[in-house]
Amino acid sequence: MIFIKNPVEGKVKTRLAASVGSTNALQVYKKLLRHTQDVAIQVDCDRQVWYSSMIDRRDSWNTDLFDKKLQQGDDLGERMSVAFRKGFETGYKNVVIIGSDCPDLTPQHIDKAFEELESNDAVIGPSKDGGYYLLGLTGVRPELFNDIAWSTPEVYEKTTELFGRLEMSFSTLEILNDIDTLEDLKKSGLTLP
Repeated sequence: MIFIKNPVEGKVKTRLAASVGSTNALQVYKKLLRHTQDVAIQVDCDRQVWYSSMIDRRDSWNTDLFDKKLQQGDDLGERMSVAFRKGFETGYKNVVIIGSDCPDLTPQHIDKAFEELESNDAVIGPSKDGGYYLLGLTGVRPELFNDIAWSTPEVYEKTTELFGRLEMSFSTLEILNDIDTLEDLKKSGLTLP
């Protein structure tokens, strides 16, 4: 499951836009979407793209390769919880969710996540900003998405604390860099248009 924001100027990469302008921030986000799409296509699994505000039937996410869904819920946690629940209700045994702002993500990270779910209840890919770029589960766990201040440096730490409290076994992937700010962009090697 790939969680994306609909690419609308002024609505994506707003912290980056404060430094580079909303037009440039949108172009960076579109590059990140293309990268995420290219990575996902290389993974041998069913793929879903989950849109933030409306399903775009005419965009570059090929419906032969990606099942298109609409996120539901008031905050990121509720939206992810709903998506995981629907994935397991469909009959999937292992479900992995990724975002769309991680230029360092490779198909091997996703393959490794599925591999880790064979012997763990969860797998998580921490990002340098304290969040995570990937979360995989073997069952519905709505408790993982409650009472977390999303988009803060404590998200990864709070989530792993919840794994412990819920007595869930988990594996951690390598730390990668998300792009949220100009500093992140400079570290990534991506260039402005």
